[in-house]
Amino acid sequence: MHEPELPHIHEPRELRRLSYAALNRLAVEIRETIVATVSKNGGHLASNLGVVELTIALHRVFDSPQDKIVWDVGHQCYTHKLLTGRYDVFPTLRQSGGLAGFPKYAESPHDAFDTGHASTSISAALGLLAGERIKGGTGRVVVVIGDGALTGGLAYEALSHAGQLGLPLIVILNDNKMSISPNVGGLSKYLSRLSMKARYQSFRRKFDAMAQRLPFIGDVFFDLVVRLKRAVKAVFYTDNFFVDLGFEYVGPIEGHQIQGLERVLQDVRKLDRPVVVHVITRKGKGYCFAEQDPGTYHGVSSFSVSTGLGGATPQGNTSFTEVFSKALLDAGSRDERVTAITAAMEKGTGLSPFKAAFPQRFFDVGIAEEHAVTFAAGLAAQGLRPVVAIYSTFIQRAVDQIIHDTALQHLPVIFALDRAGFVSDDGETHQGLFDICLFRPIPNLTILAPASAGELALMLDWSLAGPAGRVSGGAIIIRYPKAPCPLELPACSAPLEQGRGVFVRQQDTSCCLAFTGSLYPQVLDAAERLAAQGIDADLYNLRFLKPLDEDYLGAIMNRYKMMIFIEEGSRAGGIGEYAAELALRRHCTAQVLILGVPDAFVSQGKREELLHLNGLDGEGIAAGVLGFRCS
Repeated sequence: MHEPELPHIHEPRELRRLSYAALNRLAVEIRETIVATVSKNGGHLASNLGVVELTIALHRVFDSPQDKIVWDVGHQCYTHKLLTGRYDVFPTLRQSGGLAGFPKYAESPHDAFDTGHASTSISAALGLLAGERIKGGTGRVVVVIGDGALTGGLAYEALSHAGQLGLPLIVILNDNKMSISPNVGGLSKYLSRLSMKARYQSFRRKFDAMAQRLPFIGDVFFDLVVRLKRAVKAVFYTDNFFVDLGFEYVGPIEGHQIQGLERVLQDVRKLDRPVVVHVITRKGKGYCFAEQDPGTYHGVSSFSVSTGLGGATPQGNTSFTEVFSKALLDAGSRDERVTAITAAMEKGTGLSPFKAAFPQRFFDVGIAEEHAVTFAAGLAAQGLRPVVAIYSTFIQRAVDQIIHDTALQHLPVIFALDRAGFVSDDGETHQGLFDICLFRPIPNLTILAPASAGELALMLDWSLAGPAGRVSGGAIIIRYPKAPCPLELPACSAPLEQGRGVFVRQQDTSCCLAFTGSLYPQVLDAAERLAAQGIDADLYNLRFLKPLDEDYLGAIMNRYKMMIFIEEGSRAGGIGEYAAELALRRHCTAQVLILGVPDAFVSQGKREELLHLNGLDGEGIAAGVLGFRCS
């Protein structure tokens, strides 16, 4: 029985004292630790299990933090964290105040660059390397990027620039045939073709080693062989995209064999030019449920290790995502023009049923949000009714496409922004808090925020019923949270009127709480707390965040002494600031209070925790109103 190795690894250099047998045992320990922790805390499982040996080999060959490792997306960094002095705090993974689920420089100097979104790593790493050389340093910079993230346009831009600069950037292409949903498109097929050349690469490495060992003439013969191989590749291997960009290409190589990985990385470290190392790994390796279904086990909540099953879901706890999924399926059944587009998030956005029912009208473009938006604009220009389902945090990557390709042309693309507002566990990079302030200023754009399941379905139908083509009122955003739907509200079944909301509760009071739909449960709780303090409040569900019927809203603000605008989004540039300006411009009698997210990035925690910390739960809203009333 061997003593565990992992608790004794405090710095990556300590890996070098271990034999390969001990390293293989360490890999098993790491997988067991990751599975045990993620089963309790939730997190990214399959992607982390797939890179254990690769991470060990990287830290054996390179000298972090002097050498820098940049993890694309970062959801595969758990082994890296365990090997860089964070084993003792690993049980706090993704918890409020605990270890982040993504690389964070503020957490450790071994995290060279903060990541959380796909396709950024090569650009960042090239900047780090260029900066290192400008300062006179000799440190190496390594990128680990998955085949899914390589579909993002930013990655291609960076590869092109890296080939132009010729700096010794090392790009590890982690090819596991998966992003979050299965990889699609030409790049996936291209990598499969490259993978067929594994025998050539194996033969090449063995032949090189043999040539260099020849007595007396080994070095001369090796140089001759190198020139010959380049000539042969020019004839027989002209389709290597990376070589065409100016990279040396190595691979594909087995990604779960530490000794072989280490040997290749040692050779690559000596190169003085950019290189792509193509590594084949298996997502979910070492945990049978994740190996069999890596998509489901990409990002998980707590589950049973022995059965792979999550906890029981409360009955009747339908999520906004599930409601959107059914509503879109129903719309697709009624109207053959309805199409659905996603960017590698088929399951997460609820589009799997639509894909199954209407495969010819479903498009997964891969991790390419910019293309998804402009592609949808092209569909709309042909008279179709495209619905683009993307998480709020990822739509940030396509702001120009929404402006230039969609809104400017009055094209009726519908954007279903899932995970709008606070998002549990994943931290700053995954909060959906900026969509309102980013998109409110854009002309020809409507923004809707449902408060209930029925209202979400109503809003989707209303959006699809509008005119098609360039004569339409333009694009429509429907934003909703990653949260269960509240009990159905009778007021929310009322037909939509452009720019107007509905009163959920209305009586003869001096205070009105106007809210974005996702905060209805919290506003209702606040109203009950205020009632206990002798303050009755009307509740106004805004519905429309843009456009607003200014005459209608102005009349409401003349009816009350206090108007409280409560939004699950950035207070700066949000709906509350617009309403306050309107009240000032129209000389409205109401005093206006804005409750929203302060001008700061929001860290990780459960949605309920984050609402509380930002004063947007029932208690915080009530306290804000009481403080405003007394001021």
